[in-house]
Amino acid sequence: MEFRKNDIVTLEIVDCGTDGEGIGKADGFTVFVKDAVIGDTVTAKIMKAKKNYGYGRLMEILNASPYRVEPVCPSARQCGGCQLQAVSYEEQKVFKEKKLRGHLERIGGFTEFPMEPLIGMDDPYHYRNKAQFPVGRNKEGKIVTGFYAGRTHAIIENRDCALGIPENKDVLDRVIAHMEKYNIAPYDEVTGKGLVRHIFVRHGYFTGELMVCLIINGQDLPHQKELIEKLCEIPGMTSISLNMNKKRSNVILGDKVKTIWGEDYITDKIGDISYEISPLSFFQVNPKQTWKLYSKALEYADLHGEETVWDLYCGIGTISLFLAQKAKFVRGVEIVPAAIEDAKRNAQINHIENVEFFVGKAEEVLPREYEKNGVYADVIVVDPPRKGCDAMLLKTILKMQPKRVVYVSCDSATLARDLRFLCDNGYELKKVCGVDQFPQTVHVETVVLLSKGEVDSKKIRVEFSLEDMDMSEFQDGATYTQIKDYVLEHSGLKVSNLYISQIKRKCGIEVGKNYNLPKSEDSRQPQCPPEKEKAIREAFKYFGMI
Repeated sequence: MEFRKNDIVTLEIVDCGTDGEGIGKADGFTVFVKDAVIGDTVTAKIMKAKKNYGYGRLMEILNASPYRVEPVCPSARQCGGCQLQAVSYEEQKVFKEKKLRGHLERIGGFTEFPMEPLIGMDDPYHYRNKAQFPVGRNKEGKIVTGFYAGRTHAIIENRDCALGIPENKDVLDRVIAHMEKYNIAPYDEVTGKGLVRHIFVRHGYFTGELMVCLIINGQDLPHQKELIEKLCEIPGMTSISLNMNKKRSNVILGDKVKTIWGEDYITDKIGDISYEISPLSFFQVNPKQTWKLYSKALEYADLHGEETVWDLYCGIGTISLFLAQKAKFVRGVEIVPAAIEDAKRNAQINHIENVEFFVGKAEEVLPREYEKNGVYADVIVVDPPRKGCDAMLLKTILKMQPKRVVYVSCDSATLARDLRFLCDNGYELKKVCGVDQFPQTVHVETVVLLSKGEVDSKKIRVEFSLEDMDMSEFQDGATYTQIKDYVLEHSGLKVSNLYISQIKRKCGIEVGKNYNLPKSEDSRQPQCPPEKEKAIREAFKYFGMI
């Protein structure tokens, strides 16, 4: 049977996609339905139809799944930030373990591996210590704030997010009241006019300190003294600042911050380590789970006070300082200079001296220090961005031959790719543990231990050349297998290496020499169909390739 746009279908939801959407079938036709839950029987309206699959809008729940719960937030479906809020928390954890295991099996090719139970939260709400609320006007011209609906810049009004702290609403109420009283206009993305762009709130989970930063399209805020007085009535207020951003772009924060009251930063703790956090600092948004995540990383590192450790992609030194409590010496690397300054200051306030920090790309600093200065590592810890580790970094890890590699990942797909390479070249996957940093969403953090095994009574340094090794799978952020897997899961389409390489060339991404080129100028190759090209480009965007 052929299905078209606007057709109404009845579906039993039998699976869940990586973005949390329900998956059902009608006469062999696969339909992805946002807001549907495994176990639901629903009617859905086809919004987009392809040959073998389509996307549907949930119309009616005929029989509710036993895993379905009433969302805490009335805006959950509109906002889209909490993709799983209609799913019981126990089932959310099952989904995340399945997602992690599936990526390791399909992308990494691992068939058997020791996976510990996912570490969840006792209370999976109100855990975010940071929130950025866009400010605008609704159709009636009233000033509103909340969150952008998925893939749009339409603000869904919400001053009391179920994942945020209770103080958020108090801050937003006072700022909006101030804007209304003194006729201060919100920023208009279309015209580039208006003053207040975002309201940024940070909270010290363990200290109770509160920071408010207004992102403005200008230099000053009218009647700021009056606003300061109102904000200072909120318990815990520690820092009030302005961030200047006059750029007409989607980037939230500008480069310049001006403190207008209190401190330039707030402090918070992870375990016994204190951190100073400014508006521009990166800091994990769920400190309670971060402690569990870092504790697991420390457990896997198995430090006894004699080890030299490298912490790559170290940020403001959160993991570095955590590791330094048990290591002989820790070296951290981060590309953002301001983050390294924060890391050095955090080391000072905690009186930690067995650390050293480097500014630069991890894939450049580590090879340089290894090749030129002969540094080594007993343990290497990596906590890369979503696109995973750079190829040169992986090559250097293999050259350095640390006894253990601890990989902390925010994307299990790129994690699986990198693990496959390391395990194909001498390492063994010893332990895997998921940590739920973001309840109610589809995201999951992972900690993995790789080991070289024990060496009797002495160290052996192994030198070998990797120049001739095929690293094409690690160029530009994703492997061909990973791209295929992503396209299949998100669109139901199967794509070939040939099609992927064709679209890589169209996007200006380097492809291996002569890779999938015709054997002669007269040869004709099948060209990637438009719908598959679109799906491949979406995968490129997801993996940060374009």
